[in-house]
Amino acid sequence: MAMHYLGVMRGTGSLASSDGEGFGPADYDLDGYLMPTGKVVASGELRMPADALGLAIGRNDLRLFTEDRGVLTVRFSSNRHKPLEQAAHIDVTDGLPPAKKWRH
Repeated sequence: MAMHYLGVMRGTGSLASSDGEGFGPADYDLDGYLMPTGKVVASGELRMPADALGLAIGRNDLRLFTEDRGVLTVRFSSNRHKPLEQAAHIDVTDGLPPAKKWRH
């Protein structure tokens, strides 16, 4: 069985580390997938000011607190960041809504 595309999830939130260090507001645009195991995962783009993004990239303890009170566990797909870039690719492994709640 292959992964199944679930749809898009977009919004605004605030990025922080698990120890409470805040990196500030962020916008996100994610594509969700249902894995053969039944787990929902997502990947997409996170946009925030370049200086804050540069501080967050490379950390492995990040949480995105969404405007709808969700908490997503995120990691950046790359540890490289260009100084003026305001967007980066992320993977989300926890905190996502169940498959039936995604917009197709």
